Amino acid sequence: MLFQGKSGVTSRSFALQPCAVHQLAALDGEGRPPSTWEATGDDPYFHLLHRAGKPLDLPGGWYLLRVDIEERSGNLDAPRLYVDYGAGFSEAFTFALAPMRTSHGIVGLLRLDHAVRGMRFDPSVMPCEFSIKGISLQKQSKVAAAWWIYRTLVQREQSSVELLRQGWAEYRRAGAKGLGDWLYTRYTPSLSRGASNYPDWVEQYDTLRESDREAMRQQSKALARRPVISVVMPVYNSPEVWLQRCLDSVLQQAYPYWELCVADDASTAPHVKRVLSNYAARDARIKVAFRKANGHISEASNTALTLATGEWIALLDHDDELPAHALFMVAKAINECPDARIIYSDEDKIDEYGQRFDPYFKPEWNPDLFLGQNMISHFGAYHTVLVRDVGGFRKGYEGSQDYDLALRCIERLRSEQILHIPRVLYHWRAIEGSTALAKGEKNYAAIAGGRALEDHFARTGATDVVVHAADHGYRVQRLIAPKRHPKVSLIVPTRDRVDLLRMCVSSILEKTEYDNYEIVVVDNQSIEPATHAYFDSLKGHPKVRILGYDAPFNYSEMNNVAVASTDGDIVGLINNDIEVIHGDWLSEMVSHAVRPEIGAVGAMLYYPNDTIQHAGVMLGIGGVANHAYVGKPKGYGGQMSRALLVQNLSAVTAACLLIRRKTFDAVGGLDPRLQVAFNDVDFCLRVREKGFRNLWTPYAELYHHESASRGYEDTPAKHERFVGEVVLMTERWGEQLSNDPAYNPNLTLKTTDFALAAVPRVARLIDIVAGNASVRAI
Repeated sequence: MLFQGKSGVTSRSFALQPCAVHQLAALDGEGRPPSTWEATGDDPYFHLLHRAGKPLDLPGGWYLLRVDIEERSGNLDAPRLYVDYGAGFSEAFTFALAPMRTSHGIVGLLRLDHAVRGMRFDPSVMPCEFSIKGISLQKQSKVAAAWWIYRTLVQREQSSVELLRQGWAEYRRAGAKGLGDWLYTRYTPSLSRGASNYPDWVEQYDTLRESDREAMRQQSKALARRPVISVVMPVYNSPEVWLQRCLDSVLQQAYPYWELCVADDASTAPHVKRVLSNYAARDARIKVAFRKANGHISEASNTALTLATGEWIALLDHDDELPAHALFMVAKAINECPDARIIYSDEDKIDEYGQRFDPYFKPEWNPDLFLGQNMISHFGAYHTVLVRDVGGFRKGYEGSQDYDLALRCIERLRSEQILHIPRVLYHWRAIEGSTALAKGEKNYAAIAGGRALEDHFARTGATDVVVHAADHGYRVQRLIAPKRHPKVSLIVPTRDRVDLLRMCVSSILEKTEYDNYEIVVVDNQSIEPATHAYFDSLKGHPKVRILGYDAPFNYSEMNNVAVASTDGDIVGLINNDIEVIHGDWLSEMVSHAVRPEIGAVGAMLYYPNDTIQHAGVMLGIGGVANHAYVGKPKGYGGQMSRALLVQNLSAVTAACLLIRRKTFDAVGGLDPRLQVAFNDVDFCLRVREKGFRNLWTPYAELYHHESASRGYEDTPAKHERFVGEVVLMTERWGEQLSNDPAYNPNLTLKTTDFALAAVPRVARLIDIVAGNASVRAI
């Protein structure tokens, strides 16, 4: 179908056919119009096909979407459109359609970044009844798309002059492409800019009314403890507009028991002293020290610290902003957890136009991740006595002075004294020259952070540690002296498929640099002559032996029997379809497995096409658990580079897992009732129950030719067994499966890409305001 636009340019229009897939029931007839549907659950969706019933195959570009849809009962709540660019549907590539609702249905502009292989339409997240008369996409030129966006923004914001002014400023700063990106971000969130549909999420879940602020003020007065929080802020030549917005964000705090301690580091810009003096005159809680000489951020921060009289201090940069509920949330957390000494929160970025984007929804306290990045950062609050006991900020660590401070503080604390509030309580200003915009803007900060880490290991007595700095964070490489190499027993269960087994064993023998290991091949009733011929060829090899297991397949029991037959200090569970990529894989995993506080250690596994198969296991995704970042390309950074950093996780896959023999025995090995699925997740959770931290490292890289030997759940018997294993897991672990401390409750449990949850699993702000929920409740 062709469409003749007003410009005289002919554009192509595609009529789409909705094909019901999940939680949808057709209701045609009985007086209803054709194509009437009932959404029967919270995840109904259609696949969209060409009218001829063929899959979509659309080039990238601009499209005008029209969905002629009408509510009949209930509400179309949070409709969304998913886009498949060739790797399946993902929360990372989705459009929120609620802002496009009109009296005629849904009409809005889409920017498809690549060729599209499929689309999925989710009409609602709530049961309802509706009818669809038609769905279409019309290709648009860049000029037509820009004009559509401009008209829509003018209608929405009713300020064409201001929009033109801001647009001209953006064009001068970033050129035509930058202007286009800016316009589209204002119109609807760009798929390539952080979390999917974040502005809509902010409006729905992270926006306070004035009545909420007043309720917080009243509740603040009723708190059993009302600690004064000293907000420490060094200032140097801050642009006036950002300095004022920063100061205003403190003045607007709903929690009234604060003081703002400002140290001006001998700014040369004349407006700085004027602005600070004016604000200090407005509110006695604002204290300002004007330094006579510039000493850089550490010395300026220490000067601000001398002004602090509060029980707690909180760190604020001179061009950033706090939401109005930030200090209230911290004060509530202090009341709920009186033994806390460090409190940190989630954060996001804010541009010069006040648009929030790129949120970092952080995990609970994660010691090994903290050694790769300063996950406390913003909004970080510290008990004042602790900060003074460690000596405040240190000169020479400028740019990472807060990381250095945090490292010195955590050395004196127990893990339970470090609290995370799963709320966005800090907005980084993303402007030129800011680390919020690009880490490369302040490379000296990365160098200082590396030195702070080296000092931390020297203070804590860690030896043979090398710190490597990269754009995405730090790698702490732990070296093991050759004379202290513990023996590793690698358990490889198999049943025929000699091609896979030969690949696995050969890659270990030929590439592994670590020397003190053995391979125990567990033969589960192999019958093919080629397999037994290969077993014969391995006889007499100093590092390989064959162990028979003459019983029906049970992955858990096979590994338990094999481990009992070994004398290695460390046990390695290895699938027979694993292939070594780099020779240092075992050295890397052993270097963590020998740490007394660490339990199970997992690796980065790729499919043969160099996409991610396993970057750790996240609980709750898909029901019980699932692997992180499945299908993402090799080198993919993930949420705030987490796919590139060593970290503590609740579980890792047993396809490649190392653990100390004593720990394996202490938890009783794998549970034989979990014959195939989730035995590794259950095992890791029992290890965690014993007080150990499980760990995943991206620096041990292997291929996993997943399920090539065992197959899939494709028979009634296998399906019945799988359902039983799901039931066992949910009954045993209950709510832990949806409350993974390594995974933020604001993130989805439907996909593996750390996308936003349609409905966060945290207490609503309104319930916290009413005093009916904890700020950390999930």
